[in-house]
Amino acid sequence: MTGDLENENRGIIPRTLQFLFDAIQKRPENVYSIEVAYLEIYNEIGYDLLDRRQQRDFAVTRLENLPVRGECWKFSLRFRRISIREDEVGRLHLKNLTFYCVKNLEDAFELLLLGDNNRVIADTPMNLQSSRSHCIFTIIVSAKQFGAEQYKRAKVHLVDLAGSERVYKCSITGTILTEAKHINLSLHYLEQVIVSLGQESVGHIPYRNSLLTSILRDSLGGNCQTVMLATISVHFSNLEETVSTCRFAQRVALIKNYLKLNFETDVQSENALLKAENERLKQQIKVLTRQIVQYLE
Repeated sequence: MTGDLENENRGIIPRTLQFLFDAIQKRPENVYSIEVAYLEIYNEIGYDLLDRRQQRDFAVTRLENLPVRGECWKFSLRFRRISIREDEVGRLHLKNLTFYCVKNLEDAFELLLLGDNNRVIADTPMNLQSSRSHCIFTIIVSAKQFGAEQYKRAKVHLVDLAGSERVYKCSITGTILTEAKHINLSLHYLEQVIVSLGQESVGHIPYRNSLLTSILRDSLGGNCQTVMLATISVHFSNLEETVSTCRFAQRVALIKNYLKLNFETDVQSENALLKAENERLKQQIKVLTRQIVQYLE
């Protein structure tokens, strides 16, 4: 999802951030506020990857470096655990997940790299860089025209799902096996939600079966536009996984959502927009002041 930030091998997340800031530069009539957060779901527990208070002391790159069952408490000590709260109108709030306001592309890239460095990744018999967790990079964009009382607000979830690997092919045991079970189970619950959304006659959507589907509730069947990229293998030995992935993507294509603009009036976001507008006006004043001084000289 990240790739190399310096060349054409950039991943989806940096390309999205680049597109976003380029688009903002072309719309000077609006004031924008950009906030980002990075969430990891490891063994069905959410962690804030941008928790600056603590960072992982090492990069997990090999199976033997992953924490054993008795050492899983280290993750709880290093990173804030995320919990879900639902308000009276049904909106979800993620407690302990921090959103950082970014003013430019460099700030956003810095946070992205910080979160990537804190992820749990290992090499397995099936994948040399296997994600042992699901990760969600969230971007919240608020836009307001000068003099307007309301602002438009949009949220983008960029989700990197851990791959579903057949346990019997990987020959894994212990903690790695436990991780694989959590990954496969959460992907199964995600598929259940997608199948239910594709059937108009189904009344109940099982969002609450897993943390992943709970967080993505408003990005799957709500006021949203969802795109899924399915990665497959050309090797015959992976035919079973490839067919399963294609069927999963086919089910996703059956979901129909109807979009509408989000207009809100919120004190915190309003303050962020006003601060951004104030900063922009200060920069304009500096430029005009320099021009006046040069003119008088």
